[in-house]
Amino acid sequence: MRVTIYEVGPRDGLQNEDVVVPVEVKREFIGRLAAAGLTTIEATSFVHPKWVPQLADAAELLDGLPRVPGVRYPVLVPNERGLDRALEHGVTEIAIFGSATETFARRNLNRSLDSQFEMFEPVVARALEHGLRVRAYVSMCFADPWEGTVAPAQVVRVGRRLLDLGCYELSLGDTIGIGTPAHVTALLDEFQSEGVGPERLAVHFHDTYGQALANTLTALRMGVTTVDASTGGIGGCPYAQSATGNLATEDLVWMLDGLGIETGVDVRSLTATSLWLAGRLGRPSPSRVVQALAKEI
Repeated sequence: MRVTIYEVGPRDGLQNEDVVVPVEVKREFIGRLAAAGLTTIEATSFVHPKWVPQLADAAELLDGLPRVPGVRYPVLVPNERGLDRALEHGVTEIAIFGSATETFARRNLNRSLDSQFEMFEPVVARALEHGLRVRAYVSMCFADPWEGTVAPAQVVRVGRRLLDLGCYELSLGDTIGIGTPAHVTALLDEFQSEGVGPERLAVHFHDTYGQALANTLTALRMGVTTVDASTGGIGGCPYAQSATGNLATEDLVWMLDGLGIETGVDVRSLTATSLWLAGRLGRPSPSRVVQALAKEI
């Protein structure tokens, strides 16, 4: 078995940092991730800098980013203007982000739950016309801070509409990290019952309650083979204050190595990168594996 790690550190990991990280540091970060063996690295987002100032340098970052053969560098785009900028800068793969709940759709996208698809449809259609691959994120798949528990059927309705637009993969996000293995099982079962198998799904867990690895293992046992993670466990969501750090890539790789599952990622090289980045961010990594291996590096 082989698992694809969809590395989100340069985008989802850094977007919530209060102090702007220099573009040179971001480029080196991405280069180090590729050198450690990661083959899918979400580089940045073409969101308006008013909303996410940390990513205002997206164009500059991409224009000076050395591309490693065999490594994909998708970017997040919020709308058609974001797609225009992505196309201008040679992007070949994008991701869009939707919400499973009404309140988060209004807070994060300034759209209703249903009208968000009116924004996504032309983005996906144009991207496919230009030969781009399109991934879709769904946030708040288990609960959100305003509406509470989210029914699996509601998540599936949103997810199916995104897949029907032409997205090749759906990343299911536990944005506030409240999910447990039972929640993961129920959601994946609901997708399966509606004809969406694990080969079309990825998982994106936050570790707020320490459940990210357990939830990931549950998803793997149910057939999911793409897992989102952030090197060093950095990250959060600017529009959900209770969203803490992402699943740390090092913690994920350590578990997968122990299970004999291939990733192609060198956990010690990745740990060295997290230690280097922690020095630039001015705080230690929350990753337990980074903390354990730091004594050896």
